[in-house]
Amino acid sequence: MSDLLIGALGVLLATDPPAALSNIVTRTTGVPLAAVAPADLADPVMVELRQLMADDDAAQDKAQKLLDLAENAADPLTAPSALTVRGRIDELFKPVRERYQEFVRKHPDHAKGHMAYASFLHDTGGEEEAIAVYEKARSLDPKDPAAWNNLANIYAHIGPVEKSFPYYDEAIRLAPDEPTYQHNFGTLVFLFRRDATNYFRCDEQAVFTKALSLYDRAVKLDPRNFPLASDVAQTFYGIKPPPTATPDEARAAEIRLADQAMASWTNAMGIARDAVEREGVHLHLARWNLRVGRHDPTRQHLASVTNEMYLQMKQRLERNLAERRAPAVPFDAPAAAPKEP
Repeated sequence: MSDLLIGALGVLLATDPPAALSNIVTRTTGVPLAAVAPADLADPVMVELRQLMADDDAAQDKAQKLLDLAENAADPLTAPSALTVRGRIDELFKPVRERYQEFVRKHPDHAKGHMAYASFLHDTGGEEEAIAVYEKARSLDPKDPAAWNNLANIYAHIGPVEKSFPYYDEAIRLAPDEPTYQHNFGTLVFLFRRDATNYFRCDEQAVFTKALSLYDRAVKLDPRNFPLASDVAQTFYGIKPPPTATPDEARAAEIRLADQAMASWTNAMGIARDAVEREGVHLHLARWNLRVGRHDPTRQHLASVTNEMYLQMKQRLERNLAERRAPAVPFDAPAAAPKEP
């Protein structure tokens, strides 16, 4: 099941929203069909697993369509209830789950089979169940980086968070050229800064540097990835300019930081995939320009934002801009005379 499917089902059933990280990390199944070697086609066990994974994908596609129909029903009064949708989705997944259980029972030492089953549990909301199956897959094939990464994703979501750090580290050690693992670890470091200071034994500003370093490596490996570029640019909000001796030096340091942040957002703008993403970048560029007193560019970026989903943030920035552009009133200025009716 995709993250979108999980999120939609969560809204439909009015459950608690997932932790922030679960909406950001890139989940990988570890054994995508395309990654299976051609030689495995001669292995009847792998042929069985490939068919099971294909049926898994088909069930998830059907579940997504059920959610889409319920969400986009023309008449909400005739739309299926949340419990009805949940029941129909459970019916779709039940036989797939049972076949995975039978597969790992028959093939207890099959690492890819355990990875596929764990990914199914993970994707369909059974994260706690998935942990034991992923751990089994990891013990059967400790050189598979996807097992380490996927376990780190779950621990980051439901805890204990501190277990995610060494697991992401190991995934990166095993596959240093996989941008997903660099991206995920950078996100973990950025979001869980207190835990990161304990793991790396450093202060918070050094943690930001570490997150940027991970993101930088991910960007070099995957330069056209907009969500990644956006995450990189977001980290600048947490960075503090270095201490300075004079107000002029402090001002210069603040401007340098803003210019770095805006360069990062400009890079994200260049690879944005649609108007919604571009307008989001315009808001961030407006925010940084406003922060250092560049009012005309702030106004220009805000004028480029028209999507209703950004309206509240746009209005807030417009109010802040108006307050900063308003002429200052001396403390001892006389009160204005009341206007005649």
